[in-house]
Amino acid sequence: MLSIARKPAKGACVMTKAPAPKPWIEAIHAYVPGKAAGADGRPLVKLSANENPLGSSAQALAARAKAVEPSLYPDPGSTNLREALGALHGIDPMRIVLGTGSDELLNLAAQGYAGQGDEVLFSRFSFAVYDIAARRCGATPIEAPDKDYGSDVDALLAAVTKRTRVVFLANPNNPTGTYLPASEVARLHAGLPEDVLFVLDQAYAEYLTPEQDDQGLALAAAHQNVLVTRTFSKIYGLAGERIGWATGAPGLIDTLNRIRGPFNVTNSGQAMALAATADQDFVIASREHNRAERARFASAIEALGNHGLRAVPSEANFLLVLFEGALSAEAAYNGLAERGYIVRWLPNQGLGHALRITIGTTEQMDAIAAALREMAEAAR
Repeated sequence: MLSIARKPAKGACVMTKAPAPKPWIEAIHAYVPGKAAGADGRPLVKLSANENPLGSSAQALAARAKAVEPSLYPDPGSTNLREALGALHGIDPMRIVLGTGSDELLNLAAQGYAGQGDEVLFSRFSFAVYDIAARRCGATPIEAPDKDYGSDVDALLAAVTKRTRVVFLANPNNPTGTYLPASEVARLHAGLPEDVLFVLDQAYAEYLTPEQDDQGLALAAAHQNVLVTRTFSKIYGLAGERIGWATGAPGLIDTLNRIRGPFNVTNSGQAMALAATADQDFVIASREHNRAERARFASAIEALGNHGLRAVPSEANFLLVLFEGALSAEAAYNGLAERGYIVRWLPNQGLGHALRITIGTTEQMDAIAAALREMAEAAR
C-alpha cells in the first residue's frame, strides 16, 4: 500500500535543517564601525572613525582620475606600491605585502599562525579586531590587564603560555591613544618565545615624531617572528580605498601571500596610495595639524577636570575622554549627537565611562569643547 505524504497543518511548526556556523564563529561580536548619522538618520559631523580632517592628498586625488580602467583587474602584487613603500622606509619590497586595509592583514596573521587549541594574546582596551581575528580562526583570545589604559609589558609577558601563538600590540594604541617607547617594545619582543608571532600594529605610527619611533620596522627587519602592519586609512586620508601593508621576514610574507585575496587592492587604491606615498608634505601637514589641535583640545578637557572629565594622554589622532563626575559618557554622547556631532562610545569594550573623540578641524574641536563644558556645568 502506498503511503501518502501529508502537508503539515496550517500554523504547525516545521523543523528544518540549515547550515550551522562553527561555535567559535558564533562567539564573535561583529565589529561595529563609527557611526556617521544620528538615531533619526540625520547626517552628523563624524568624529567617530579617526579619519583625516584634512581629507586626502591633492596628488592622490589627481591619481584617482588617471587610474587604470576599472574593467581591468589590478596588479595582484601591487608591485609599484611595494617598491615605493620600500624606498620610503628602506625595506626590500619582497618583504612587503598589501592588504584590503590593515584589518585584513591582522586577520591573516592570526589565521596563518593560530587555530583551535591555540591562544592569541593582547592587552585590555586594545583594537577590537584582535578578538575577532582570534575567534575567526578558532583560537582563544586572551586579554592581559592594562596599565593606565595602555599596554603593560609585564602583564603581557606574564600571560604567555605554551599555547600562545600570536601576540598583538597596537602602538599607539586604539582606542586609548597610549604609546610604548622603543625600549618597552623591544623588551616585550625579547621576552617572547621565538616561535610566537609578534604583530606590531602601527596604524597610527605616522602621528609620532621621528624621535618617538618605536623601532618596529627595525625589529621586523632583524627577526623572524615580527610582523609590522600599517595603513593608508589614517594620516594618508585614504580610508575609503581600504589599503594596508605589512612587512616582516620572507617566511611571514609568504604565509600572508598564500591566504590573502588575489586582487585585494583596487586599481584606484594602488594609484592613490602610490601618489600619497610620494606626497610626504601632506603627511607632515596632517601630523602638525593633529598635534596642535590635540594639544588644544587636551587643554580644554583639563580645564573641565573639576567636573570629572580627564583625557588619557594620546599620541594618536584622537583623545579618549573619561567621565568621572556628574556628566556621564552616555549623556555626553547623546548630547553631542543632538548638537550635530557623532563620537565613539565603547561600552562593549569596557569603556562605558569614556568617549573616543577624533581630532577634527579647529572649528569642530572648539564646538566639541564648548558643548562638553555646557553639559558638564548643567549636570552639577
